[in-house]
Amino acid sequence: MRTALTIAGSDPSGGAGVQADLKTFAAHGVYGVSAITAITVQNTLGVEAIAPLSADLVGAQIESIAGDFDIHAVKIGMLAGAAIVEAVAAAITSLDLPLVVLDPVLVSSSGERLLDDDGLTAMVTELLPRARVVTPNLPEAEVLSGIQISSSDEAREAARRIQAMGPRAVIITGGHAPGGSVVDLLLDDDAYHAFNTDRVASQNTHGTGCAYASAIAAALALGHSLLTAAPAAQRYVAGAIASGPAVGRGRGPLNHFWQRQSG
Repeated sequence: MRTALTIAGSDPSGGAGVQADLKTFAAHGVYGVSAITAITVQNTLGVEAIAPLSADLVGAQIESIAGDFDIHAVKIGMLAGAAIVEAVAAAITSLDLPLVVLDPVLVSSSGERLLDDDGLTAMVTELLPRARVVTPNLPEAEVLSGIQISSSDEAREAARRIQAMGPRAVIITGGHAPGGSVVDLLLDDDAYHAFNTDRVASQNTHGTGCAYASAIAAALALGHSLLTAAPAAQRYVAGAIASGPAVGRGRGPLNHFWQRQSG
């Protein structure tokens, strides 16, 4: 069975972080393993507190898992600080972990800062060059590229600038842009590709970035190309939003298993 590793924070509400990643892997028929980077206190209303684990403990988790399982793809989410970023980058290099999908989690949807400036610098210098693909949303792409994105041309330039930092491919997800459709932009090697889907009117959007990046990682673990994985992940997230369960009093979680339930 194909196996994917998620390296991310824990979300006790189950909508984002490691919990969402493992659900997404399972929904795609991939066995999920995990290394937790931080414990968070959060629910659908927002993040209340964050307690990062030690960098040594994060690295030890990765080494333990990689010593027992064949890892076919890696998804990286919340990293919480520069020391953890450096430990994860070192583990990826020393263990030769393949097909790294980096979701550059910088700020929670409720506005909580999840990675400080030193952590961001470490991410750019240590992790981006090791990524098969990085999947920023529009605000994250603006931070990474240093330009404001309000047009397709600006999105293409932002993707080019981020790719120049080292990742082989960049996907800028378009859920934060206005309009009735969502456009995700993929830059892979020197080729641009745009994928469109109708916007789903729903408050069940907690953990969309986690689910998207994890769906990409699962598809890569299964041997699919990035050009196939990107539009499939977009469709998966749209369907998961549309069928999200009515739980929680804030931004509800996705229905990660909607494809299997409807199939």
